[in-house]
Amino acid sequence: MIIKDTLEGQEFIIHTAANGEEGLRAFFDLRPDVLVADVMMPRMDGFEMVRRIRQTDKRTPVLFLTARSAISDVVEGFELGANDYLKKPFGMQELIIRIKALVGKAFSFAEEAPRENTLFEIGDYRFNALTQRLSFVAPPASPHANKEIELSHRESEILKRLCENRNQVVNTQNLLLDLWGDDTFFNSRSLHVFITKLRHKLARDERIRIVNVRGIGYKLIFNG
Repeated sequence: MIIKDTLEGQEFIIHTAANGEEGLRAFFDLRPDVLVADVMMPRMDGFEMVRRIRQTDKRTPVLFLTARSAISDVVEGFELGANDYLKKPFGMQELIIRIKALVGKAFSFAEEAPRENTLFEIGDYRFNALTQRLSFVAPPASPHANKEIELSHRESEILKRLCENRNQVVNTQNLLLDLWGDDTFFNSRSLHVFITKLRHKLARDERIRIVNVRGIGYKLIFNG
């Protein structure tokens, strides 16, 4: 309630929920511009709540508040589609600044062109950025024929940018600012983890590589 009162003093319109189940219902009823979710909530934790939200809503910015500091928890939050992650204890001014940044991101999403390309072909792979699914297209006799996997929100967003700029370098700082909200060393390490996961998932086609251009960014290369 202290957070609610403080944010309302900054002219935000705030709606609260006492647990994850109530928060899930409120989200779809109210369709907020930004979601701030505590991870450790009763009845349904914040991770599960956001996982369910991201099944149909890929756009609304999400900020997790948590006392859990293990890197595995942080990575899980980003994989589920979080845009930011604030550890307790935190300063109220920092929370306000981060929410304002996410509000700006929400409005930039609303202004995006509605007919952006979401379907990509990468060698023997087909990638649907809208459904976050990556399919391996192989001869019918192959044991991997038409194998389809679901990517996490952040994996999908990274792969989409690499596909849009195929054979060109995608700047690391731009990726971090767009998807994490800042370009700290910690977030850079998280980005490297996601790149490694994507390399493994694209490994069946040896013509495909994601290379690290040291000090600049990453490049998706297809030699076909």
